[in-house]
Amino acid sequence: MRERTELEESLGGLSRLESDLSDAEELIELGTAEGDASIVTEAEETIRALQIEAARRQIETLLSGEADQNDTYLEVHSGAGGTESQDWARMLMRMYSRWAERRKFKVEVMDVSDGEEAGIKGATLLIKGHNAYGWLKTESGVHRLVRISPFDSNARRHTSFASIGVFPVIDDRIMIDVKESDCRIDTYRSSGAGGQHVNTTDSAVRITHIPSGIVVACQQERSQHKNRATAWNMLRARLYEMELKKREEKAMADQAAKTDVGWGHQIRSYVLQPYQLVKDLRTGVTSTSPGDVLDGDLDSYMEAALAQRVYGGEVDVEDID
Repeated sequence: MRERTELEESLGGLSRLESDLSDAEELIELGTAEGDASIVTEAEETIRALQIEAARRQIETLLSGEADQNDTYLEVHSGAGGTESQDWARMLMRMYSRWAERRKFKVEVMDVSDGEEAGIKGATLLIKGHNAYGWLKTESGVHRLVRISPFDSNARRHTSFASIGVFPVIDDRIMIDVKESDCRIDTYRSSGAGGQHVNTTDSAVRITHIPSGIVVACQQERSQHKNRATAWNMLRARLYEMELKKREEKAMADQAAKTDVGWGHQIRSYVLQPYQLVKDLRTGVTSTSPGDVLDGDLDSYMEAALAQRVYGGEVDVEDID
């Protein structure tokens, strides 16, 4: 039923594009015949909007991986920079939440660790929506921020780093076998707001996969049993994503984006001072409106990164046939 719904949506979108294009062409003919420039201008604006929609749908055809259609976990971790980076991690968490909201995806906070003074040390989001993993998978890596620090009384410019990790939610089509003997399971008291029961019982669960060193945690639910089940799902997602990266590295003869959270390893820079620029260092895509990007306007960066994975090299999305 899910596959049928997805196919119906794709075919319906194509039909709407064809119908709207035909209507716009008829309006241009009508406006030209009657000498009404306003009708022609309106139709041309419609065609430009259709071009953008067609380009977006064309990019979606690149989402053909076996897990691209799945929901996804997105992890944020602060890096070098102390309080600055913890605040930057909080900003990134908001940025991806806003991006998901723009697409009408559902966002759930699975785990969050608050910073000592401000921001967060780390957080895990569950983002639910069609092709959520496919769109977000290229966002894994280190993100760099340059700005005048709101925490510096001398108003000096600071550089902060935070890392993003993206892992697909594993559904019943994908089997991942994890031995419980390979894992250490810890329970602890949930932090932050959540009601008396959440904060007075050891309901939060942390699972450490010893062979790989992967650590996952969940404190979303009031029930330890539910948090444990969710944490196991998160661990399977991390292990599956690790296997996908191994396959991709072998196929593309390229290194994974995950490296040290610091200088020289970032995939994207967000500069707020002394000028305003957001630049993806892999694809060359730039924006002079960092406020819009931090408010979730990320599609152009994701589209270019997806195109680069398929076609290689620096790719202009508008030039894809």
